[in-house]
Amino acid sequence: MAEKKKMSVAEILAAARAADAQGAGKPSATPSEEGAAAEPAPEKPAAVRPTVAKPGVGGRPSVSDILAMARSKKEAEAGAAAAAKPAPAKAAAAKPAAAKPTAEKPTAAKGGPKTGVQRDTASILAAARGGAKPGPVSKAEAPPRAVPRAKPTSEKAVSPPATLPARPVKPEPKVMKKGADEGDRRGFLEIALGSFMAVGFTALSVTGGLASLGLARFLFPNVLAEPPSKFKVGFKDGFPAGKVETKYVPQYGVWVVNGDFNGQQQLYALKTVCTHLGCTPSWLEAEQKFKCPCHGSGFYKDGVNFEGPAPRPLERYAIRIADDGQVEIDKSRTFQEELGQWADPESYVPV
Repeated sequence: MAEKKKMSVAEILAAARAADAQGAGKPSATPSEEGAAAEPAPEKPAAVRPTVAKPGVGGRPSVSDILAMARSKKEAEAGAAAAAKPAPAKAAAAKPAAAKPTAEKPTAAKGGPKTGVQRDTASILAAARGGAKPGPVSKAEAPPRAVPRAKPTSEKAVSPPATLPARPVKPEPKVMKKGADEGDRRGFLEIALGSFMAVGFTALSVTGGLASLGLARFLFPNVLAEPPSKFKVGFKDGFPAGKVETKYVPQYGVWVVNGDFNGQQQLYALKTVCTHLGCTPSWLEAEQKFKCPCHGSGFYKDGVNFEGPAPRPLERYAIRIADDGQVEIDKSRTFQEELGQWADPESYVPV
């Protein structure tokens, strides 16, 4: 057996299209036509040049032979179709012979080229490439891929739909710059030093004011708020015999006594100051004497000392009957017994 000849891709495709055309009742394209479709021909050739067949590889015809065979077959099919086509009777009767020829609109064939229509190589290739070919396709016959649309490179973010709520903006963290940090530190130091200086000046001002007040107090005389030297203690009948009145001690420092001195009943006022060191003695009613709590000096009811370190008797204040009949005591004048002044009538009131 002779070895089978291997067919190219173009010949396989042509054979498949021929089988489809025969099944649909249309003339099939020959392998020579498919070969002619593989290489474009000039649009308007002036004349078909005779070509010399060159032996191809493995006994194949060359491209020129395939194109010449395709053109000759097309011309033969076109002539046979024109001779076999009958003239329509109605169209001849309706239209006069001198009718203006109308241009026929070219109609595109869906399945393949119509019989009797002359088409060039470019139209054949376009028709062959336009139809869906069954089976695998080569890279040259594959349709061009759609170029993907470039995404917009805008820096602005696409705003969300109007129906959705706006996303809250996250606050940016506060970054302390070097200059701002130095300014804050400088401001803090200024405030701190300023406050310290303000406190110092305030303390200095207060100290100066107090010193001024002390100096003014030193310049003025020292005046004590003392009770008046003359005061009234009531009527003479209010002091019974042998009675020592102590209610004027806290305010005036005076004992009002109705006692006997040298055989005479007298009303006199004794000074409440011990003649030893100036303490204030106490009246002891049970013992009928004045007793000094500091060093133990003792005085009788008439003021004469009898015990302790006291060197002399108590002193008396001046006493008299005022114009209104009350007993008036004058602390500006004192009388001492050792000097014999108790005999002065102004030192007592006779009862």
